[in-house]
Amino acid sequence: MARLSLVRHAQASFLSQNYDQLSALGETQAHLLGEYWAQHHVVLDRVCTGPALRHRHTAQLVAEAYRKANLVFPASFIIEEFDEFPGEVVLSESLPQLLVNNPKVRDLHDAMQKAGTDAAKRATFQRLFQAVISLWVREEIKPKNVESWQDFCDRVNRGLSNYLANAARGETGVIFTSGGPISVVVQRALHLSALDTLEIAWMQRNCSFTEFLFSGSRFMLSSFNSLPHLDGEPLVTYR
Repeated sequence: MARLSLVRHAQASFLSQNYDQLSALGETQAHLLGEYWAQHHVVLDRVCTGPALRHRHTAQLVAEAYRKANLVFPASFIIEEFDEFPGEVVLSESLPQLLVNNPKVRDLHDAMQKAGTDAAKRATFQRLFQAVISLWVREEIKPKNVESWQDFCDRVNRGLSNYLANAARGETGVIFTSGGPISVVVQRALHLSALDTLEIAWMQRNCSFTEFLFSGSRFMLSSFNSLPHLDGEPLVTYR
C-alpha cells in the first residue's frame, strides 16, 4: 500500500504582525522533524505543501536536515487546495455583530482583552476563536463573501483526490499543511461529523504528522498527531 503523511506546520508567529511565518521555536521543531526522519531513513517519493509561507518554510527546514544527512529530499510542489480555512476572516467579519448579540462570545472577548501575559492572551484567544468557528461550522453565522465550511471541505477533498489519483504504486509522500485540512482528511478516512472534524483540528500539535495508507478505493488512518521528534515541553505547542 502507498503511504501519505500530513504534517501540520511548525509553530507560526502568533501575536506578531505577520502570523504566517515560523517562530524561532517553530524553526527548531521543523529541524527536529527533518533530523528524526533522516535518522530513521524515511525515503520520500513525493513532497507537497499548501500555499502558505508557514507550510513551505516547514518543508524547507525538513529538506535542509535531509541534505545535511546526505539524503535526497524531492523538490516540493504546491497544492493550493491544502490551504487553511479562512478562520481569521470569519472572526474579523463576524465578531462585531457577535459582540452585540452573543453573551458567550462577548465574555470570551472581554477575557482576552484583560489577559495580562502572552500565554494568557494565547489561551483566551483560542477559546474565543473556537467558539466563533464552531458557529461558522454549524452555519449559525454566514459572513458574506467568505468560504463556507462545506466549501472548505470540498476544496480539501478535491485536492486530496487529485493527489491520490496521481500516486505511484507503493509510494511514500508527504504534504505540509495546516490543522484544518488535516482534520478534513481524517474525516474522509473515519467518516466523522462536521463538529467532530473540527475537534480534530483543535487537537493537533505544531509539526506533528498524521499518516494514512491507501490503495485503490481504500483510504485508512494509520496514526494521528505523532510527535516522536519532540521531547515534551517547551517544544510541544498547539499555536
